[in-house]
Amino acid sequence: MGRAAQQAYDSIKSRILDQVYRPGDKLSEEDLAATVGVSRTPIREALRRLHAEGLVDWAANRSATVPSWTGQDLEEIFELRALLEGYGAELAAARITAGETDRLRDLCSVMEQHAAVPASDRADRVAMCNTEFHAIILEAGRNRRLSALLGAVVQTPLVNHTFRRYDEAAMARSMLHHRELVEAFEARDRAWAGSVMRAHILAARATLGHARKDQVA
Repeated sequence: MGRAAQQAYDSIKSRILDQVYRPGDKLSEEDLAATVGVSRTPIREALRRLHAEGLVDWAANRSATVPSWTGQDLEEIFELRALLEGYGAELAAARITAGETDRLRDLCSVMEQHAAVPASDRADRVAMCNTEFHAIILEAGRNRRLSALLGAVVQTPLVNHTFRRYDEAAMARSMLHHRELVEAFEARDRAWAGSVMRAHILAARATLGHARKDQVA
């Protein structure tokens, strides 16, 4: 991907994940080109990649649309994450380095500090550390194909905004899961690591599911 296309990709993706562009919004190539400051050719290349990742619905010569996620989408995304990231945790338990476990432990501490402060951007701060936490585990598994499979799944707006839906109990549970994952990695226990990761992902699914029901009620 060329520099202009990468710039367009980063800009559009950021606006989708930050919900500047919301589900159902139409994104015309002309408007996007003016916003990003590039021509329409790199915009098309960026949209093609975003479409492959599930972040936009798009076809050539048509406006892109930010997809609306249904309850079924939510179930499918988190079921896939539980399966794939659970397996990734099992691989990591056998292959992770001491330096990687040290970094995970540090991230646990930082996330706990952010979670303890009721600031308006608390969720975003925790989510940023959480992204690195999961990326380290995936990298520690040393399986490039698994990384590719997870790439599209974990980059959806629903997943990136999970922590904005957490109440205090859900946040505390998530922090405990992170700590237990580090313990499982230090013990080199594949079954333990995999089971905790699956529980961690499915707990996030339940939290989002409850939040969606509350919004409808």
